[in-house]
Amino acid sequence: QVQLVESGGGLVQAGGSLGLSCAASVTIGSINAMGYYRQAPGKQRELVATITSGGTTSYADSVKGRFTISRDNAKNTVYLQMNSLKPEDTAVYYCNIQTSWYGNRWGQGTQVTVSS
Repeated sequence: QVQLVESGGGLVQAGGSLGLSCAASVTIGSINAMGYYRQAPGKQRELVATITSGGTTSYADSVKGRFTISRDNAKNTVYLQMNSLKPEDTAVYYCNIQTSWYGNRWGQGTQVTVSS
Protein backbone atom coordinates (compact mmCIF):
# COMPACT_ATOMS: atom_id res chain seq x y z
CA GLN A 1 0.00 0.00 0.00
CA VAL A 2 0.97 3.62 -0.50
CA GLN A 3 0.28 6.46 1.91
CA LEU A 4 0.92 10.12 1.26
CA VAL A 5 0.32 12.69 3.98
CA GLU A 6 0.51 16.28 2.80
CA SER A 7 0.75 19.32 5.02
CA GLY A 8 1.33 23.02 4.71
CA GLY A 9 -0.16 25.49 2.30
CA GLY A 10 -2.70 28.17 3.09
CA LEU A 11 -3.15 31.86 2.39
CA VAL A 12 -0.32 34.38 2.10
CA GLN A 13 0.21 37.82 0.68
CA ALA A 14 2.30 38.35 -2.41
CA GLY A 15 5.97 38.34 -1.56
CA GLY A 16 5.45 36.01 1.36
CA SER A 17 6.57 32.46 1.97
CA LEU A 18 4.94 29.10 2.57
CA GLY A 19 6.20 25.57 3.03
CA LEU A 20 4.74 22.26 1.97
CA SER A 21 5.68 18.77 3.07
CA CYS A 22 4.66 15.31 2.00
CA ALA A 23 5.43 12.18 3.99
CA ALA A 24 5.25 8.98 1.99
CA SER A 25 5.24 5.33 2.93
CA VAL A 26 5.14 2.21 0.79
CA THR A 27 4.68 -1.39 1.82
CA ILE A 28 6.70 -2.88 -1.02
CA GLY A 29 9.65 -1.52 -2.94
CA SER A 30 11.25 1.88 -2.81
CA ILE A 31 10.45 5.49 -3.52
CA ASN A 32 12.42 6.98 -6.36
CA ALA A 33 11.61 10.52 -7.44
CA MET A 34 9.38 12.77 -5.34
CA GLY A 35 7.95 16.11 -6.31
CA TYR A 36 5.18 18.62 -6.53
CA TYR A 37 2.78 19.55 -9.29
CA ARG A 38 0.12 22.24 -9.23
CA GLN A 39 -3.17 22.93 -10.90
CA ALA A 40 -4.79 26.33 -11.10
CA PRO A 41 -8.49 26.74 -11.92
CA GLY A 42 -9.11 26.18 -15.59
CA LYS A 43 -5.56 25.07 -16.25
CA GLN A 44 -3.77 21.78 -16.67
CA ARG A 45 -1.69 20.27 -13.93
CA GLU A 46 1.92 21.31 -14.30
CA LEU A 47 5.26 20.31 -12.85
CA VAL A 48 6.62 22.53 -10.09
CA ALA A 49 9.71 20.68 -8.88
CA THR A 50 11.07 17.18 -8.50
CA ILE A 51 13.93 15.57 -6.63
CA THR A 52 15.47 12.15 -7.10
CA SER A 53 16.58 9.84 -4.32
CA GLY A 54 20.11 10.99 -5.07
CA GLY A 55 19.18 14.63 -4.60
CA THR A 56 19.06 15.80 -8.20
CA THR A 57 16.48 18.56 -8.53
CA SER A 58 14.45 19.96 -11.39
CA TYR A 59 12.28 23.08 -11.41
CA ALA A 60 9.74 24.73 -13.63
CA ASP A 61 11.16 27.93 -15.10
CA SER A 62 8.42 29.93 -13.41
CA VAL A 63 9.61 28.98 -9.92
CA LYS A 64 13.38 28.83 -10.35
CA GLY A 65 15.15 30.98 -7.79
CA ARG A 66 12.02 31.24 -5.62
CA PHE A 67 11.14 27.64 -4.70
CA THR A 68 13.42 25.03 -3.16
CA ILE A 69 12.68 21.32 -3.05
CA SER A 70 14.42 18.98 -0.65
CA ARG A 71 13.88 15.55 0.83
CA ASP A 72 14.74 13.44 3.82
CA ASN A 73 15.26 9.91 2.53
CA ALA A 74 15.22 8.41 6.02
CA LYS A 75 11.72 9.82 6.54
CA ASN A 76 10.58 9.49 2.91
CA THR A 77 9.49 13.09 3.14
CA VAL A 78 9.72 15.80 0.53
CA TYR A 79 9.64 19.51 1.29
CA LEU A 80 8.86 22.50 -0.89
CA GLN A 81 9.87 25.91 0.40
CA MET A 82 8.15 28.67 -1.55
CA ASN A 83 9.48 32.20 -1.28
CA SER A 84 8.61 35.45 -3.04
CA LEU A 85 5.19 34.06 -3.82
CA LYS A 86 3.13 35.65 -6.58
CA PRO A 87 -0.64 35.60 -7.19
CA GLU A 88 0.00 33.37 -10.20
CA ASP A 89 1.36 30.72 -7.84
CA THR A 90 -2.18 30.23 -6.55
CA ALA A 91 -3.18 26.63 -7.19
CA VAL A 92 -3.79 23.26 -5.63
CA TYR A 93 -0.40 21.67 -5.07
CA TYR A 94 -0.13 17.90 -5.40
CA CYS A 95 2.60 15.71 -4.02
CA ASN A 96 3.79 13.04 -6.44
CA ILE A 97 5.99 10.02 -5.89
CA GLN A 98 7.39 7.47 -8.28
CA THR A 99 7.78 4.05 -6.71
CA SER A 100 9.50 0.87 -7.84
CA TRP A 101 6.45 -1.33 -7.17
CA TYR A 102 3.30 0.81 -7.25
CA GLY A 103 4.31 3.21 -9.99
CA ASN A 104 3.18 6.83 -9.92
CA ARG A 105 1.09 8.01 -6.96
CA TRP A 106 -0.53 11.33 -6.02
CA GLY A 107 -1.38 13.06 -2.78
CA GLN A 108 -4.81 14.57 -2.14
CA GLY A 109 -3.62 18.10 -2.84
CA THR A 110 -3.32 21.20 -0.71
CA GLN A 111 -4.48 24.71 -1.55
CA VAL A 112 -2.03 27.58 -1.84
CA THR A 113 -3.56 31.02 -2.26
CA VAL A 114 -1.48 34.15 -2.81
CA SER A 115 -3.30 37.45 -2.49
CA SER A 116 -2.16 40.56 -4.31
